[in-house]
Amino acid sequence: MTKAIMIQGTGSGVGKSIVVAALCRLIKKEGLQVAPFKAQNMALNSFVTADGKEMGRAQVFQAEAAGLLPDVRMNPILLKPSADSKSQVILMGEPSRHLSARDYYKKAEEHWQVVKEAYESLKRDFDVIVLEGAGSPAEINLRKTDLVNMKMAEYAKAPVIIVADIDKGGVFASLKGTFDLVEDKYKELIRGFLINKFRGDVSLLTPGIEMFERLVPRPVLGVLPWFNDIHIDEEDGVFVKKLEKGSCHSGDILKILIAKVPRISNFTDFSPLSLEEKVEIKISDDPSFLDESHLLILPGTKATTSDLAFLLERGWKDKIYAFLKRGGFIVGICGGYQMLGERIIDETGSDGSPGEYQGLSLLPIVTRMEDKKVLRQIEFPLKIGEITKPTFKVKGYEIHMGKTDLTGDLNSDIEFISKDYGVELGLFNKKLNVLGTYCHGIFDNDEFRLFFLNLVRKNFGLNELSSTINYRAFRERQFDLLADWLRENCDTKHLLSLIESCPET
Repeated sequence: MTKAIMIQGTGSGVGKSIVVAALCRLIKKEGLQVAPFKAQNMALNSFVTADGKEMGRAQVFQAEAAGLLPDVRMNPILLKPSADSKSQVILMGEPSRHLSARDYYKKAEEHWQVVKEAYESLKRDFDVIVLEGAGSPAEINLRKTDLVNMKMAEYAKAPVIIVADIDKGGVFASLKGTFDLVEDKYKELIRGFLINKFRGDVSLLTPGIEMFERLVPRPVLGVLPWFNDIHIDEEDGVFVKKLEKGSCHSGDILKILIAKVPRISNFTDFSPLSLEEKVEIKISDDPSFLDESHLLILPGTKATTSDLAFLLERGWKDKIYAFLKRGGFIVGICGGYQMLGERIIDETGSDGSPGEYQGLSLLPIVTRMEDKKVLRQIEFPLKIGEITKPTFKVKGYEIHMGKTDLTGDLNSDIEFISKDYGVELGLFNKKLNVLGTYCHGIFDNDEFRLFFLNLVRKNFGLNELSSTINYRAFRERQFDLLADWLRENCDTKHLLSLIESCPET
């Protein structure tokens, strides 16, 4: 039978996802079969499973920490914001519909059944489930429609640990306020607290913890320090901020600019680049940074046409053409690939407002937006320019709306990056140094990443690098460091005893 524990928080961005990943790794190292679970996640970062289903990247990261392949049962509902008050609803990995927040909450009971069925199926395969909440259980306006916080904890019979972010200030008020506003019938589920993102001497916090525990009858189980030496997949905005700091600031630097569009998605596409030696990354919506860059990346987006308009309004097109004339490289991924084409046609308004939109005209393609979403994992031999390596394998995944076609015949300057997949996977414009692809995760591939960055370096007279990191081995090491971080700064024996003593379901 399965046991459970749940990590909730005083709000979004406090570190729930990271604590869940660390706890999954810790439990795995104890020899137990453990899986993550988040009933409902809202994010633009998503992933495609081996069976062609879509789920949130946070649960993918947690699954990796647990030593598992991603499974949509771990994230039965994914909400992908497509407008300020509207989201695409993904149910069990399948696109369902676009709903306003009000209409979504009207379907709370229907969605609750989806969540329960996913959880019941998942728990049959594991010893322990580590659940994650969303936002805060103290959002009293959402009590009636809750399916991700206390209602889920009650259903799973899971003891709850509340995480708070001390770096934001007011940590004790946040914890006590959360505890006080949780309905009385759920208070008994709360078994302790964790204070996250602490900087400084923890002994100076001890008197406050002692006073707090006299006010709230639950223990503070740990004070987790801020870290900069563990590389993790965090919340979308946090990852952007970390990349903006740049990776290196001295000598022979390859400078990468990522266009910061309003609906940017799948930030993890760029994570491996931030680890490379002699690479500096900047994320900005200001095209003037192209003047000092070597490589431009147009990222994936949940709203291609409106984000394209956003770039054009800010003068990116002329700056991009000047950038290419002086030898710059451009990579467009997913929505960025579509932007590189001649036109984007959206007759039904599936991507935004209906209409026909002029692209950057750097690749001879036209994309027609369709309601059907392409979801698949891919592996292919890749060719760029004059270099062909039959064993040069690239793995990744596609997750996009729209069908892309050539506007004419290929010429000597334009070629498919994969003959097997053709234009539907991507093109390379040798003359302009423009690569467009639907392949997410392309830079996760060590051999390709080293080869491509050296191609850019060579074009600018920068010294080429002879080696790169093993990205997958690096990620495994980070999971172990996360487990150590939790063990060294938290009463993990208490946490594990809570799991052991919770009712089996």
